[in-house]
Amino acid sequence: MTSFLQEYGAMIISKLWEHIEISGMALFLGVVIAVPLGVLLTRLPKTASVVIAIASMLQTIPALALLAMMIPLFGIGKFPAVIALFVYSLLPILRNTYIGINGVDPVLKDAAKGMGMTNLQSIMQVELVMASQVIMSGIRLAATYVIAWATLASYIGAGGLGDMIFNGLNLYQPKLILGGTIPVILLALLVDFILGQVEKKLTPKTTRN
Repeated sequence: MTSFLQEYGAMIISKLWEHIEISGMALFLGVVIAVPLGVLLTRLPKTASVVIAIASMLQTIPALALLAMMIPLFGIGKFPAVIALFVYSLLPILRNTYIGINGVDPVLKDAAKGMGMTNLQSIMQVELVMASQVIMSGIRLAATYVIAWATLASYIGAGGLGDMIFNGLNLYQPKLILGGTIPVILLALLVDFILGQVEKKLTPKTTRN
C-alpha cells in the first residue's frame, strides 16, 4: 500500500482534483438552472409536462453517447464534459424542485399572500424553504450521478479519475483500476454525506420527524 501511494499518490490527488472540478461545475450549473426553472414551471403547468418530458428523454441517452455527441459541438476537454454532465444533472433537480414547490401546503401560500407578500417573496421566504428537503434530495441524487458519470469524461480528454481506471483496464493493471475506483466511491459517499447534512440544516423543524 505504501509503495503504491508513493508511486501513484501525486497522480491520484491530481486526478481527484480534476474529477471534483468537472463534477462541481456541472452540478453547480444544474442547480443554478434547474431550481429556478422548476419554480417557474409550477406557474406554467401546461408547459411543465413538456419540459420535464424533454429532460427525461435526455436522461435516457447513454452517458458515453452523450459525451461523444459533445465532440462535434464543443471539441474535447473539460468544457464538453461539463456540458454533458450538466444535462444529466437537470432531471433530478428539476423534477424534485417542481414536486417540492407544488407540494407546499396551499394554506401557507394563502397566508403569505394575506401578509402582503409578493409572488417572489412567497417563493423565496415560504415555498423554497418548505420544499428545501425535497429539492436537496434531488441535488444529492444528481451529485451521485455526476460524480459516477464523470469517470467517462476521460474518453473525451477531460481528465479525472477515469484516466486511471481506463489506463488500468488498457494496461491490465488492477492497482490503477482500484486507484481510480476507490476515490470515486469515497468522493460520492462524502459528497452525499455533506449534502445530507445541508439538507437537515435547511429542512424546516416543523417537517422533521
